[in-house]
Amino acid sequence: MQNNKWGFWLLTAIVVGNMVGSGVFMLPSTLANTASPLGALYAWLVTGFGVLMIALVFGQLSIRRPDLAGGPQNYARAIFSDPKKGKLASFTMVWGYWVANWISNVAVVTSLAGYITTFIPILTDKRVLFETGDMEIQLGQLLTFLLCTILLWGTHIILVTSFNAAGKINFLTTFAKVAGFALFIIAGLFVFQTENFNGFYYPVEGESGTVLGLGAQVHNAAISTLWAFVGIESAVILSGRASSQRDVKRATVTGLIIALCIYLIITLITMGALPVEVLRASDKPFVDVLAVLIGSLGGVIMGILAIMCLAGSMLGWILLSSELPYQSAKAGDFPTFFAKVNRKGSPANSLLITNLMSQIFIFSTISGTISQAFDFLTTSATLAYLIPYLVSAIYFLKIVFKGETYSELEGSRIKDGAIALLAIVYSLWVIATGTADMITFGLGVGLFLAGVIIYPFAVKKFAAK
Repeated sequence: MQNNKWGFWLLTAIVVGNMVGSGVFMLPSTLANTASPLGALYAWLVTGFGVLMIALVFGQLSIRRPDLAGGPQNYARAIFSDPKKGKLASFTMVWGYWVANWISNVAVVTSLAGYITTFIPILTDKRVLFETGDMEIQLGQLLTFLLCTILLWGTHIILVTSFNAAGKINFLTTFAKVAGFALFIIAGLFVFQTENFNGFYYPVEGESGTVLGLGAQVHNAAISTLWAFVGIESAVILSGRASSQRDVKRATVTGLIIALCIYLIITLITMGALPVEVLRASDKPFVDVLAVLIGSLGGVIMGILAIMCLAGSMLGWILLSSELPYQSAKAGDFPTFFAKVNRKGSPANSLLITNLMSQIFIFSTISGTISQAFDFLTTSATLAYLIPYLVSAIYFLKIVFKGETYSELEGSRIKDGAIALLAIVYSLWVIATGTADMITFGLGVGLFLAGVIIYPFAVKKFAAK
């Protein structure tokens, strides 16, 4: 397996597949409630520029420090000259991101099951089968739990059997989803009406009744758009399997451009296809656009597209979730148990523990107590997705400032320094915006502190380096 490296297109498919998931289907409605078409356009461009800076940071680091391939946790370690501090920084980052991915995996799996109900309505059957304590177990809940379990462990079997085959399957699902969105855009053009824009710019009423100007619209809309790019780090985490570190950079930037084009065009097409009042109230804007053309068949078509989207995202995120502790264990920054591979070259132990932890939270589909724990961890994990961007940008600025690698590889330190500074500023804004309330920020810090507490016990299981 190690001899069969991942090339540009497979890495690009992972980046696009992990970024473009279920969230895209509600984004047009969400943005219509916070911004005019001009405000939404600017929000996408501002967010896209900020994420481009992060993508360039990842790309430059993959080329300048190929010895640190495997994920942002290696950049966290390299920031510190003291090996002990470096190992602690690397471990806590892997810990936070790994726990966050337990939650992300479950969210993707349950969302996929939700869209499957379009074709298997018994999954929503509310007949009570039995009671346990104060909890009623409904037929639909039990069937949904079983379906989610099958989806999770079916993906596990694919990944354990062949990581490379999983990459190719992800490529096919990503190609299918991009083609599906392209067809939606073409269909949307047939019902596009400029008068639905109600003017390309207009003030929007905020939640408190205040009128939002263009600047406030861009800020509020960007809060939604920033989450659309979580997953930009996918190729970097998989860089240890890449055929070339230049492919990592190219895949990261290309994946970003593809995703941004999908998001931007779909937002504007949907805003032009539906009256603004209809779009704001819609809980299925894509279906409503197609309903104008083909009636109720639109719901079936969008259900199929959503299933393709989420199937690819599920495969990609579970793959990524197991790769990070595996690569970290190989580098001596995580317990050696996670570095074990099977005869097919798949990180079997890392996959097993990752999916066992995700399975626990799949019980949230039938258990109120676990559902509360799931919501708690979802809030706690928010910060874990954002910190790697900041840490990577800080490390890039460090090597630019010190001039490391610039004697071996040509490049403008001034340009790279500007990219690093812009990425740091954007990352800080993302963290401040994404964890705007103190509860979310405090729980996120608590998750990393939990990693600090666990570290003295875990470090005894690290491989000697």
